[in-house]
Amino acid sequence: MNKLVKTAYAIAGGMMLSTLVVAPAQATTAHGCGWPRVCFYQTAARYNASNPNAAYQDMGYQTLTTAAKGADKIYNSRNDDGALLYTRWDDGSSRTFCVFPNETVTLLSDETVYAINIKDSEICAG
Repeated sequence: MNKLVKTAYAIAGGMMLSTLVVAPAQATTAHGCGWPRVCFYQTAARYNASNPNAAYQDMGYQTLTTAAKGADKIYNSRNDDGALLYTRWDDGSSRTFCVFPNETVTLLSDETVYAINIKDSEICAG
């Protein structure tokens, strides 16, 4: 093949590559929890079936609905935001902890989550 033909092929190939358009990455859904939500599952069976009882996506403190209170598992599908959970045990004591991005937590059997605070921080700071 002569030099002129090789150059023409190289230019044509470069032009084809430059016109390729790459679609933006799509957010994935795990455990039936669409991005950017924090999902609540009343039972492990619902979690395994990817069937959440409730989901939250707004930033800030929110008291949970009946569908979410007492969840067994919580999954945070957000990529950059932590979900601060407020829980209470049957004996009246309580705790607050962060569910990190793309993390699942399982609550203890005598622990009930009653509120969430979605933070603009992976570690629930601020």
